[in-house]
Amino acid sequence: MAPGMITDNALIALAGLIGVVALLFLTITRFKWHVFLAVLVPIVLLALAPGIDRKAFIAAFEQGFGRTVQSIAVVIVLGSLLAEALKHTGAIERITLTMIRWVGEKRMPLALTFTGYLVGIPIFSDVGFVILHPLVHSAAIRTGLNMGVMATGLVGALMLTHAIVPPTPGPLAAVALVQADMGKVILFGSIVCLVASLAGWLYALVVGPRLESPPSPEFVGQSFAERGLGHTVPTPVRAFTPLLLPLVLIAGQSLFALVLPEDHIVNAAMRYLGWPVVALGLGVLFAYRNATTDQRSERTGTWVENALRTSAMMIMVTGLGGSLSQILRETPAVDVIARGMATTGLPPLFLPFVIGIVGNMITGSATVGVITAASISAPMMPALGLSPEATMLAGSSGSIIVKYVNSSYFWVCTSLSRMPLRSALLAYGGVTLVNGVSAFAVVFLLWSLGMV
Repeated sequence: MAPGMITDNALIALAGLIGVVALLFLTITRFKWHVFLAVLVPIVLLALAPGIDRKAFIAAFEQGFGRTVQSIAVVIVLGSLLAEALKHTGAIERITLTMIRWVGEKRMPLALTFTGYLVGIPIFSDVGFVILHPLVHSAAIRTGLNMGVMATGLVGALMLTHAIVPPTPGPLAAVALVQADMGKVILFGSIVCLVASLAGWLYALVVGPRLESPPSPEFVGQSFAERGLGHTVPTPVRAFTPLLLPLVLIAGQSLFALVLPEDHIVNAAMRYLGWPVVALGLGVLFAYRNATTDQRSERTGTWVENALRTSAMMIMVTGLGGSLSQILRETPAVDVIARGMATTGLPPLFLPFVIGIVGNMITGSATVGVITAASISAPMMPALGLSPEATMLAGSSGSIIVKYVNSSYFWVCTSLSRMPLRSALLAYGGVTLVNGVSAFAVVFLLWSLGMV
């Protein structure tokens, strides 16, 4: 066995990988384990397989975990802090009202789709829908449309950017696992999500009118504006700045690096301003400025504690994904799977895409799909000829397909939209299928053109 190799037996390596993934999915779906334990236990048990060099295994586990966490931990915390502030200050509702004003009430479903596209970037998709559903019901009643038309594009767009565009934890984890350029992921991921969101909106226009899904008057009057609290909602500039400023700085760093000489003064400045720690830190500062006087104690107490609690889980799971990737790198499984992929005749980009689909459809979690796809695909990128950005975007596109009865997001949207199960399966299951396929089609085009 070569020095540093965990095993040189391809059969043991492949059987171990299959066992880890199968046990991961089983513990989540059958035994309802928390994702941290569901990832940790199968990896630890892999060390007990015959023919495994346990000293090399432990070294790989620690190296992969440490390298991944050190590159992403602070960024995940900052992203969670930003989400807490946007959620509690009314910025999400201001963004929605602004989108409706820009696009027009006559095109309300499109305005809500654009809202979902933006809100899903910093906010968990289910939290976004919880915040926005009163406005969706009110808008549906006011315009005479049903929830199939009004909510479907929003539900799909929230999931798209939640799964694909940092700084939500899932995409941040995938970026760290494949060591992608975050600026490029934000830039091209935003394009991918925009096209796929529009595809979801068109799906809602075609399918929505045929679904039984009347809006419910019970939610009317529950939004900030309808409760007479519009004065507490930040202005459009103050609402958009915390969200867009970090994205512009991080993506701008990558863009200027492509078009300007390395020693250019702009690149020198952007290397600092576009560093995710600084960019997101500025976003957090602007977001917390939107807190009202009554919220000032909350923003330094409850909001921070909630963000740290959310971040801790994602940091640990991401680190374990890094451990699995490093372990796979030191086995023959990588080469065997890469050669097997070549014999199928399919473009290699399908591998992370399919892994993302499987991870999501079995567990119901896009985050699990994203992390599983990135963890398994990362060691194979050189053999498959894939860039980190293409790998991450393809896996994330697959993780959207399909939201149905095993997904907590599906039930949140179904219950709050008061939609019958059959209608919800066609609306929300259908739109996430359209979203994921459309997203992958755009990623495939960008990859074919050599852009990612």
